[in-house]
Amino acid sequence: MSTETQSGSTSPPPSLIVDEEQPELTSSPVGTVFDKPREVTTRTKKSDIPSGLWIRCSSCGEMVTNKELEALLMVCPKCQFHFAVRAVERIAWLADEKSFEETDAGLSPVDPLGFMGVVEYSQKLKSNQKKTGLKDAVITGFGQLHEHKIGLAVMDFGFLGGSMGSVVGEKITRVVEASTQKKLPVIVVSTSGGARMYEGLFSLMQMAKTSAALARHMRTGLPYISVLTNPTMAGVMASFASLGDLIIAEPQAMIGFAGARVIRETTREELPNGFQTAEFLLERGLIDMIVHRKNMKSTLATLLEFIR
Repeated sequence: MSTETQSGSTSPPPSLIVDEEQPELTSSPVGTVFDKPREVTTRTKKSDIPSGLWIRCSSCGEMVTNKELEALLMVCPKCQFHFAVRAVERIAWLADEKSFEETDAGLSPVDPLGFMGVVEYSQKLKSNQKKTGLKDAVITGFGQLHEHKIGLAVMDFGFLGGSMGSVVGEKITRVVEASTQKKLPVIVVSTSGGARMYEGLFSLMQMAKTSAALARHMRTGLPYISVLTNPTMAGVMASFASLGDLIIAEPQAMIGFAGARVIRETTREELPNGFQTAEFLLERGLIDMIVHRKNMKSTLATLLEFIR
């Protein structure tokens, strides 16, 4: 979660494999009522089962139907694992119906360094744009949350691991600056592997740019709430994601800077279990709250009432 970002990417859950044997009892010809029944085996072909109906939870292994997951906001009913979701879904869950208006939708990244690899960066951009329907890894705009007007930025891990390049940084900076002018609170929902290595220094510069915009916003007394989802790592966590007046995380979210292996090899020390989880960081004061996805909108509305 080839590597797209500094921290890596995750693979989608495996599809359901069906290969069932269903015994069927059939009797012998008429007139031989005392004959022993024969067992006939029928095989259900995988092609007979509609694809995409089931998803295996990557945390507990439970098989859950897509329909049930969607009704539960993509949360496993058995272990409460929060599945990764698209930015458009999060916006639909957070913003009041038909209130969200996207900004800077036409901004599209380029390949400033002419980055060459197994696959050229320009080709990766095209394939991810086709796969996700997005220009880049964040959607920004303005909307209402329980009638509170807000500036909103939501990252999408499906686009190159939610990595932050020039366009991601620019769009977040623009929505923050516009919110400052309109005297609106800002909410940023993060999910990212970090800075986008394909853009080199241009990507790293976004850490300073977004942080500066938020500093100006917060000096006016306007609130900024940062929501961390699984995973939020590296350059994103080291910049705007960790600067909120309030920092909220979804349960079990992976949050940190470098990966565990890098930290272990650098410090040459054993690391505590779960040290990059939301629960571990809450105990040590790095984040303020852990909020279940089903309660996120109502919790944000309550917080905006208190700090507006």
